[in-house]
Amino acid sequence: MTPDLRALEGRPVIVGAGLAGLMTALELAPEPVVLLSKAPLGQESSSMLAQGGIAASLSDDDSPALHYADTMKAGDGLNDPEVVRHVVAAAPAAIESLMHHGVRFDCGSDGAPLLGLEAAHSRRRILHAGGDGSGREIVRALAEAVRLTPSITVLEGVEARRLTTEDSRVTGLVLAGGTETAFLATGRVVIATGGIGGLFLDATTPQGSFGHGLALAARAGAELADLEFIQFHPTALDSPERPMRLISEAVRGDGAVLIDETGRRFLQNVDGAELAPRDVVARAVWNHLAGGHCVFLDARRRPGAAFATRFPGIDALCEAAGFDPALEPIPVRPAVHYHMGGIAVDLHGRSTFEGLWACGEAACTGLHGANRLASNSLLEAAVFARSVAESVAGAPAARGSRQHRVETARPDPTPLRPIVSRALGLVRTEEDLRQAIAELLPRATSESPEADPAIVALMLAVAALQRRESRGAHFRTDFPHKAEKAQSSRLTFAEALATAREAACAPAPPFARSA
Repeated sequence: MTPDLRALEGRPVIVGAGLAGLMTALELAPEPVVLLSKAPLGQESSSMLAQGGIAASLSDDDSPALHYADTMKAGDGLNDPEVVRHVVAAAPAAIESLMHHGVRFDCGSDGAPLLGLEAAHSRRRILHAGGDGSGREIVRALAEAVRLTPSITVLEGVEARRLTTEDSRVTGLVLAGGTETAFLATGRVVIATGGIGGLFLDATTPQGSFGHGLALAARAGAELADLEFIQFHPTALDSPERPMRLISEAVRGDGAVLIDETGRRFLQNVDGAELAPRDVVARAVWNHLAGGHCVFLDARRRPGAAFATRFPGIDALCEAAGFDPALEPIPVRPAVHYHMGGIAVDLHGRSTFEGLWACGEAACTGLHGANRLASNSLLEAAVFARSVAESVAGAPAARGSRQHRVETARPDPTPLRPIVSRALGLVRTEEDLRQAIAELLPRATSESPEADPAIVALMLAVAALQRRESRGAHFRTDFPHKAEKAQSSRLTFAEALATAREAACAPAPPFARSA
């Protein structure tokens, strides 16, 4: 790290440089702000890998009210209605803002945006950029805009290792870059670090996205919410490559169907079939695989010969894997894709800890509920970036303190992946969750490189153990029914530790119980 951090003291610091972090920095302009990017700007973010696009009600036959209804239905009772109304109403303006910053959305010959259909949407409302390269195009444009904005100082190759606090408020960040560590004093921090896929063996997200921002917030004492709700994408390319390559839901929106090795379309009798909510499709695929079958996405008939034109990125992935999706079915299986839970925030992106905000996948706003509606995630990040920026700009510019220097190891989630994958997959049991908690507890309280990932994993497991029902993306074989009343969960690290210690000491139940 070469910058003079003393010169940057007191500025808002944004941790993470995907869509949420980039957009928040741009919305804060012209206020000076620091943006931390662990990788070179525009690389290795979950946003970069997004294929499906961004949802907004722009057509004559659509409306925010219909978008609201679809979002609420997919969320299975846990959405915050006020948040959903705010986001769907703000969607068209968010699209305009992205275009203002240089994002090139796909349009028809008449100049109108091309709108696609994805699971659980009642209308065509998905905007794409570059066909199936939406995330890549959005991050490209925003990263370029950030570099051209004088008020934004970008620190590349730098990550936050600790939030420092005093009197229940943020005072700064311990930073690490290469072999160096340093301290940056600030009273305003925005967590925009993406999801938790790096905790799992099979995920479509960067392997470094293990919930780093959640660990920072948890150590500080902020509340985390709905951690048990993890969305598995039903159609990841079944190959050894990590992160797993995604076969966008837009392919099913264009007519591709799921079949097994016999050619049977095993979802045709399910309500919504291939375009049912993701949790339904993912569990159906998982169950079919568990029954000894292979699963394929068959795009030979639709989109057929147009596949390469419609989905150039996915076509290239399939070609690299040795087959032509216009002529051969695509082997697929579910993989961790998105985390509905995260740092609990309000409509302004404020956490429960003073001086700390969160935006994007690291935040739990209440938009997604128990199961995210497809293509609402990029929308959430774009809409909340403005809300967060307005809130941060209106907060006191406290400089924080200067006395903190903490030596910490670079976090490593690798040893935890088998534990987390076994206990927190598509189907969960009390026995597996208790075993995972017992294995994660000593790691979460250690000073090892596993500690931060283990904190997040432990809190996930505790939240999943405490939710004794099946709802949305959370399915318990021992509690397969939905509770009468939908309730969000909130948890601090201290509370999770207390529950984990109790669970580790308690004997396992003698038999499975059903709600």
